[in-house]
Amino acid sequence: MHPIYLDCNATTPLDPEVQEVLMYYLTEEYGNEGSRTHAYGARAKKAVQKARDQIAAVVSAKREEVIFTSGATESNNLAILGLKEAGQKENRRHIITSAIEHKAVLEPCAALEREGFEVTRLPVRPGGFIDPEAVQLALRPDTLLVSVMQVNNETGIKQPLDDIAKVLGNHKAYFHTDAAQGFGKDIEPLRNPRIDLISVSGHKIHAPKGVGALITRRRGYESPPIKALMYGGGQERGLRPGTLPVALIAALGKASEIAQRDQSKRHQKCLTIKVKAIESLAPLNPKLSGDQSIVMDHVLNFSIPGMDSEALMVALKDLISISNGSACTSSSYTPSHVLKAMGMEEDEANSCVRISWCHMTPKFDWDLITARIRILLGHM
Repeated sequence: MHPIYLDCNATTPLDPEVQEVLMYYLTEEYGNEGSRTHAYGARAKKAVQKARDQIAAVVSAKREEVIFTSGATESNNLAILGLKEAGQKENRRHIITSAIEHKAVLEPCAALEREGFEVTRLPVRPGGFIDPEAVQLALRPDTLLVSVMQVNNETGIKQPLDDIAKVLGNHKAYFHTDAAQGFGKDIEPLRNPRIDLISVSGHKIHAPKGVGALITRRRGYESPPIKALMYGGGQERGLRPGTLPVALIAALGKASEIAQRDQSKRHQKCLTIKVKAIESLAPLNPKLSGDQSIVMDHVLNFSIPGMDSEALMVALKDLISISNGSACTSSSYTPSHVLKAMGMEEDEANSCVRISWCHMTPKFDWDLITARIRILLGHM
């Protein structure tokens, strides 16, 4: 038997309804959205526009505010690096972000820093979340951008987007959130009209890998002044050139629609799994990472006294597939920058594992997992 997949923060299984849409546009309606002279192109364009509407509906945006990308990493780069020219022109070269952001935000910020921008990386409380007052204290007249993720990918902790939006108020700074882990799951916060830029990744919500979106919300009649990072065509309002992958886009649109439709049902399924997991692991005295009152219902990041995360993953690999951090930095053996930012010592950070599931996760025996851990602890 295959081990149970419990690494849904890294990527999710493809939803059957999404797979049906994907295959239809790969094999039946394979026209180019840019072909304006025949019906194949017209139908492809219609599918893309429908997907824009489906994605926009999740965050109460408009169709024209959705820019398709290859995923949240590209969206983050476009949102951050794309504002460079505006920052230089207006002499607003200050950026605020957090110490727990994904590398897809931290590294573009560092790239701007090398070009003369100033980056304030806010610490987090031990609970794993940003203090909105820290944003307020860091805010300056020349602040160009505030970039804070919606949900942390390692801990599942939700960040106070609404409170940060209130702090920003009428300040000119653009507010960007990397919503890869929260889009379609924690829906209401992203509907705040003060959030200017939202990064989305398809494979986190049961769509294929290789497709995502950047939502560029208008203020009045003005879109954020983002400039293209690549050139070669007029697609996506000139911000992201290249032939649109219609099948991937239609699949992302369908996944977004289903996420909104089934939000409550998915929430209940994930919560049921979480309750059972915590109940079964309780005798091992696990230390849960961060403030559990604001953790998503499909994530557990924890450590067990005396247990190394690598040893734990090896011991359980025939039962469950889990991780000890971000898949994007899995080649690195350095302690998690997220957990260290939360105040953990290196040994404690190295002992943490992340378990993440979804509504498609099949039933499995948590008590069997606990028993295996007990055996391992007895041998250590």
